[in-house]
Amino acid sequence: MKFFNTLPNSLFSSSGAASVVVGHPLDTVKTRLQAGQGYGNTLNCVLTVYRNESVAGFFKGMSFPLASIAVYSSVVFGVFSNTQRLLGQLRHGDASHAPALVDVALASTVAGFISVGIGTPVDLVKIRLQMQTQTYSTADVKLKPTVPGFPVYRGPIHCFRTVLQKEGIAGIYRGMGAMLLRDVPGYCLYFIPYTFFCGWITPDGCISPNPASIWLAGGVAGAISWGTATPMDVVKSRLQADGVYLNKYKGILDCILQSYQNEGLKVFFRGITINAVRGFPTSSAMFLGYELSLKAMKRDQTETNP
Repeated sequence: MKFFNTLPNSLFSSSGAASVVVGHPLDTVKTRLQAGQGYGNTLNCVLTVYRNESVAGFFKGMSFPLASIAVYSSVVFGVFSNTQRLLGQLRHGDASHAPALVDVALASTVAGFISVGIGTPVDLVKIRLQMQTQTYSTADVKLKPTVPGFPVYRGPIHCFRTVLQKEGIAGIYRGMGAMLLRDVPGYCLYFIPYTFFCGWITPDGCISPNPASIWLAGGVAGAISWGTATPMDVVKSRLQADGVYLNKYKGILDCILQSYQNEGLKVFFRGITINAVRGFPTSSAMFLGYELSLKAMKRDQTETNP
């Protein structure tokens, strides 16, 4: 059995692209709330971004995630699916055996690890572009040739190249540890609730869930996963935004301690509502594309091997 098999389906790619376009404006607001300064609440953040940067401000940093979402989603969901098949073959002698809870958890963990390797550079560039016009009142502009509030990067390629030249590979993968702590449990709370709710909603006797069940289960799973991942998402956002104008944090623990000392426990729940709300439509689209892609692959295999 082939272990690594991505899902190169145009429908899956389209659903991934749609999820990025729909979710990015909320992602920008979430990132500004988590890593920025001067926003009293979500509404104030939205109004400030619109007033200072117009509608285009909500879509800053979107091009890199949009360009990479097809590969990212195909690899992550492909690894999840094939890990389940591998576990089914090893544990039950049948790759198509219905996965147990432990199988889903192990497959989710593997998918989480893989996602970090691919997603960290993309997230770093996205966050740097989202945050480069954010005013930093604590920045020491004498130490930097750039002035807070003015763009540092001309675009995603320039941002990637600049970070690579100034900070090396370690800079490109800045925040990787926090992303691991976010995504490994996050994917467990993504795929496990989806599997549970999908099975619960699907009527008895049905071979596979219908699109409505997939959409609802995927949305609920996304809201749960992103909501619970918010504390470490705050840390990751701050670590990756750090370095646009100044370097404030030495690592994960230092970021946690400084954030807590300066802003209290509530800082780790910044953007939790937006994360949960954004997680519903983006995850619904992803899971719908994923399930329809699996059906298409199975149909093709059946036609090829009657």
